[in-house]
Amino acid sequence: MSMIDPTARVADGAVIGEGTTVGPYCIIGPHVVIGRNCNLVAHVHVAAQTTIGDGCTIYPFVSLGTPPQSLSYRGELTRLEIGAGCTIRESVTMNAGTVAGGGITRVGERGYFMNCSHVGHDCQVGNDVIFATSATLGGHCEIGDYVFIGGLSAVHQFTRVGPQVMVGGVCGVRGDIIPFGLVNGQYAALEGLNIVGMKRRKFTRERLATVRSFYQKLFHGPGVFAERLERVQPLASEDPAIAEILAFIAAAKHRALCLPADERRP
Repeated sequence: MSMIDPTARVADGAVIGEGTTVGPYCIIGPHVVIGRNCNLVAHVHVAAQTTIGDGCTIYPFVSLGTPPQSLSYRGELTRLEIGAGCTIRESVTMNAGTVAGGGITRVGERGYFMNCSHVGHDCQVGNDVIFATSATLGGHCEIGDYVFIGGLSAVHQFTRVGPQVMVGGVCGVRGDIIPFGLVNGQYAALEGLNIVGMKRRKFTRERLATVRSFYQKLFHGPGVFAERLERVQPLASEDPAIAEILAFIAAAKHRALCLPADERRP
C-alpha cells in the first residue's frame, strides 16, 4: 500500500501507486498520477497533468508540472511526463508544456537530475541522461539518450543535443550538437567525440577509429564545411554512428550546428 504522511496534501483525483511514499509537506494536484514504489521524500510539489513513472526518487523542494515560463501561457492544463527510475534531487524544476508547443514536456527513464537543474516547457529529454548541478534547458529543447550536461551549463531554447553527447561545465549551448559530440567553453564549441561515453556503450576500437576518421574529414578536412559535408555523405554506410550523425545534421530545425572554435565565423 502507499504511505502518505499526514502533513501532505493530496488532492481528490490524484492517483498514487502501490508502494509509493509521499513524505511530509508534499503537495499533489488533482490531475497527477504517480507510479508504484516512488519516494517523494518531503516538500515536493507536483502540479498540472503530471505523470511520474515507477520507482522514482524525488528529493525536497522539487517542483514538477508547474506552469510553463512562457508569455504565451494562458492557464491551460498541460502535461509533464517523467519516465520510470528517475532520481530528481533537491530544488529541481520541470515545467509543463504549452499549447503552442504541443502541450507536453517529456522526460525519459532513469534520468539523474542533480540539485537545481531545470527542464523548460515543451522539452523532450531522452533516457539515461545526467544533468549536473544547475544544468538548465530553455523551452522546446530536444535532448538525446545518455547525454551528460555539466554543472551551470545552459542550453538555449529550441536547441537539439544528440545522443551520447558530453557538455562541459559552465557552457552556454547555442547550437545543435551532433550525436557523440564533446563540447566545452563559455560558448560551447565542438572539441571532438565523447570517446569515454562511446567506450561505455561498447564501441570497439575499430568502430572508434572509423568514426574518428569521419569526424576529422567532416570538421577538419580541406574546404568549407558545406563542401566537406557533401564529400562525407557516402561514409554513412561505414558505421551506424556515422549515419546517425549525418541524419541529425540533415534534420536541422531552428539552430545552426555547434562547430569547432576554428570553424566559427568572426
